[in-house]
Amino acid sequence: MADFKEKLFSEFPSVSTGDWMAKITADLKGAPFDRKLVWKTSEGFSVNPFYRAEDTEKLKITSSLPGEFPYVRGTKRDNDWYIRQDIDVIDFKEANTKALDLLQTGVNSLGFHFNGDDVNQENVKTLLNDIYPESVELNFKTCNHKAETLIVILGNYLKETGADLNACFGSINYNPFKRPLVKGRPADDWVEQTAAVLRAGTTLPCYKVLAVDANQFSDAGAYISQELGYALAWGNELIAKLSEAGFPVDTIAKKIKFNFGISSNYFMEIAKFRAARWLWAEIVAAYNPEDTCRGACKMALHAQTSWWNQTVYDAHVNLLRTQTEAMSAAIAGVDSITVSPFDEAYQKPDDFSRRIARNQQLLLKEECHFDKVVDPSAGSYYIEVLTNSMAGVAWKLFLEAEDKGGFYAFVKSGEVQNAVKASSIARKKAVATRREVLLGTNQYPNFTEVAADKIKNYDRKCCCNSEEAILPPLDFSRGASEFEALRLATENSGKAPKVFMLTIGNLAMRLARSQFSSNFFACAGYKIIDNLGFDTVDAGVEAAVKAGAEVVVLCSSDDEYAELAVPAYKALAGRAEFVVAGAPACTDELKEQGIANFVNVKSNVLETLKAFNEKLIKI
Repeated sequence: MADFKEKLFSEFPSVSTGDWMAKITADLKGAPFDRKLVWKTSEGFSVNPFYRAEDTEKLKITSSLPGEFPYVRGTKRDNDWYIRQDIDVIDFKEANTKALDLLQTGVNSLGFHFNGDDVNQENVKTLLNDIYPESVELNFKTCNHKAETLIVILGNYLKETGADLNACFGSINYNPFKRPLVKGRPADDWVEQTAAVLRAGTTLPCYKVLAVDANQFSDAGAYISQELGYALAWGNELIAKLSEAGFPVDTIAKKIKFNFGISSNYFMEIAKFRAARWLWAEIVAAYNPEDTCRGACKMALHAQTSWWNQTVYDAHVNLLRTQTEAMSAAIAGVDSITVSPFDEAYQKPDDFSRRIARNQQLLLKEECHFDKVVDPSAGSYYIEVLTNSMAGVAWKLFLEAEDKGGFYAFVKSGEVQNAVKASSIARKKAVATRREVLLGTNQYPNFTEVAADKIKNYDRKCCCNSEEAILPPLDFSRGASEFEALRLATENSGKAPKVFMLTIGNLAMRLARSQFSSNFFACAGYKIIDNLGFDTVDAGVEAAVKAGAEVVVLCSSDDEYAELAVPAYKALAGRAEFVVAGAPACTDELKEQGIANFVNVKSNVLETLKAFNEKLIKI
């Protein structure tokens, strides 16, 4: 073996950015570079089609190592993470049995969710029987008003069992802003209540007791930059107000756990988590914590796969979504991950779906070895620039919250909730027009699937008082919810309108448009009748009527529509809805002849199908 390192490709001359741009400009043949190749993201910044070393030379984030401030590359020198699975606790003995089983299957982080009315010493003892708290991360979520009590009970239990409190680790999910964000009620006394929880939490040295539930923004349809910006403002509010109440900055910062969502925007999510650690480290450092090793500046970061893009129809596609989401979080170096079961959108997850969910993470560790490489995205010009750009946009939102008087004032004004709602509406419009694709729902649906019978809605009732909202709460309806309501309306009507593809003329165009139109109308659960082609319009119309079609879609080329569309429309004579597939140049002329329905790539699929449902199934 050679005793020197050979430089690969050294015989090739270097190519400057100017040379690349000259070549690209020539290939575009006059088309503007910014419009054709630059991606205008929803996050508020643009992404170029290529990056080079010079794009990262002035970035401050490229010089630190994993485990070093400002922790953009991770808070530790390895990339191991905790595989977490949550248990909704109804029966505490049964939940204990389930937890012990999970610990034998590769899970090393447990999340217990139970009502505040069930918080007592006996239940906690039953729940944790035979579980060794020094060996597994234990996370608890209950009603806010019982969080302090739970901390005391847990602390006493650990002492009674002889556990080493300095080796026990986990979290109590106390969310001081749950009332305004989720229930739409003010929480003006949040500082006093949070201080009580923090004071109690000091008895559990390695437990995080203050939650920044940024995943609520993600689950409500926020853009990634919004989730990050508001999370930073949330965390800063905790430090600012609790330090004023007399708590040391180090104590506060080390008790905060950030819970983020993970969208399917793969590279953006990697950048988000890297930027989150970086910006949070800078925020905490600005308070001059006493810890000279800057341990207080480390962000405790849990990630959970998205609720917003889960779907009821073609639900196994959720496995693909959650897998790529978990991959981006793992590559970004988070501390723990929860993968949501694929059936969560329509029923209480069963044993099979939970098993698959945890195995998704095990695959990333045991077969893909994602835990063996720390920050593998480091040095990628693209990811480094994305990280910097994401941080810039999120920081603007953080400063906006500060200008508004802090995070709670920003939330109390309703501006945070309204901003997230606006983003969700924009994203749902993108889903309606297929600019954001939910495979199996608004694109390439399973034509024969029915879902009404499998939907078993479940909801854990909270013991907290239900009061009328006076602030705008977050809306947690999923991106697919309107499409699902549309298709369920078709199912529940007891009839599936028949859509007949009248294919004629140019072979390539009629096949392409038939496939497009079939997918289009199948999104509403209609029965599709496709055809190989007809020699004449009259033959196609006759076959459509004989088949009992309620919608006839003419599929041909733009040039042929000028001569075929009007005869087909007149031959149908109102016996079914007539649709032209495409946006031909002669559209205005066809409309003058009475043809009103056109479907193409610019159509709002949702609104178009809603209109057909109103005509065909009378909803």
